[in-house]
Amino acid sequence: MNNPEKAPRLVVLTAPSGSGKTTIANRILEAMPAFRFSVSATTRPRRPDEKDGEDYHFISHQEFQALIHSGEMLEHEEVYPGRLYGTLRSELDGASAEKPILLDIDIEGAFRIKKIYGENALIVFIRPPSVRELGRRLRERATENEDTIRVRLDRARRELDAVRQADKVIENDDIERAVKETLRVVRRFIKS
Repeated sequence: MNNPEKAPRLVVLTAPSGSGKTTIANRILEAMPAFRFSVSATTRPRRPDEKDGEDYHFISHQEFQALIHSGEMLEHEEVYPGRLYGTLRSELDGASAEKPILLDIDIEGAFRIKKIYGENALIVFIRPPSVRELGRRLRERATENEDTIRVRLDRARRELDAVRQADKVIENDDIERAVKETLRVVRRFIKS
């Protein structure tokens, strides 16, 4: 790119479900108001406390497939059986050093974004202290049944195997420390 300040700047937080990445994402957005959050699309049902277009773009399987075929879905994956998640190309429009974009997506999607955007994308993997602790956090949230938690923990084990491919790994054994370290890494990336 001719003008590095106009190059897209994307920060991709990824982690197993229950690792604290959404909490960390919210804290980044509070501390760095220039960031815009990329709202993912999903085919999963909306939970009672979620807002369409704010938490996710809740769409049907048919709509999701149409967006894939039209090229409007930048990356997508069937994260859990029958549940598609993805990033709409339009969500990343206008990304720059002055207007960076924060993504909170699964690890495969993060690697696809990195492949497309290269050094203009930073992948930060939020690692839980252990799979056991992750299970405790998921059960404490009380948003899924035990079968769903088992599926999430199995997926978490696979995601932890891929952690070496992230640009930065931050262990969330203490949320305040993890937020502080993530903010330090993100600020350095945006300024680079």
